[in-house]
Amino acid sequence: MNTFLSRSVNLSNHLKATSQAIASHTKGLIPAVIVTEEKIEVPPPYEKHTNYSLNKSLLTSQLRVTSSIFGPHQIRHAHTDIKYPDFTLERKDVTKDTTVSSKDSEGGRRAFTYLVAAGAGVAGAYTAKGLVTMFVSSMSASADVLAMAKIEVKLTDIPEGKNMTFKWRGKPLFVRHRTQQEIDAEASVDLSVLRDPQPDSERATRPQWLILLGVCTHLGCVPIANAGDFGGYYCPCHGSHYDASGRIRKGPAPLNLEIPIHEFVDDDLLVVG
Repeated sequence: MNTFLSRSVNLSNHLKATSQAIASHTKGLIPAVIVTEEKIEVPPPYEKHTNYSLNKSLLTSQLRVTSSIFGPHQIRHAHTDIKYPDFTLERKDVTKDTTVSSKDSEGGRRAFTYLVAAGAGVAGAYTAKGLVTMFVSSMSASADVLAMAKIEVKLTDIPEGKNMTFKWRGKPLFVRHRTQQEIDAEASVDLSVLRDPQPDSERATRPQWLILLGVCTHLGCVPIANAGDFGGYYCPCHGSHYDASGRIRKGPAPLNLEIPIHEFVDDDLLVVG
């Protein structure tokens, strides 16, 4: 390729430089090769999450600051009229004065706090007491059950030698006014011949009065008073015979008739239960 460049001093303002390419008449020894452009794919930058990758992004060289007349400058927009919260509405009047130490009024302030806490504690305890009492009383026995828990028997209404039956806690209660002959007969019984040995003095605290539950110890039948081979009680269900002290003498019953808890309030009043 040949390039020609001409210059003229007088006509320089009206002329311009040009170039012209002239093909060479020589043949190339190597045929022309078309080079295709390869597309280079650049992988996207990866996100840094690990301690190692984040540590590599830190500045390790020395920091430098440059300044110039026409260079950009940082501008700090600041003002001094910022209102900081001082919690004046929440503070007590005695602590608002900054010239007075708060320790001087500490005792009075704590006393008021303790008074309020104590009052709240007393009110809470009184409320809890009422709730506990209400729940406990709801689980206690009702009035009709409490009325059946004890029974009073007027002894003057029972003649000597007779047995009267009362209802106590859903069971028959026998109250027997024994004669002196019955007392002597039961006191003289040999305990070795009894199936359930028990002296008469232990079963009757007052010899003339015998208090029993009218439930047979075999299968729970109600015995008949003043009947049987021993003049005491007789169970018609399976033929158990009891004496005038309520002790089993004959039949399948294994134990004596039960004696409930009772108390003689005076000579004429008996309380069972």
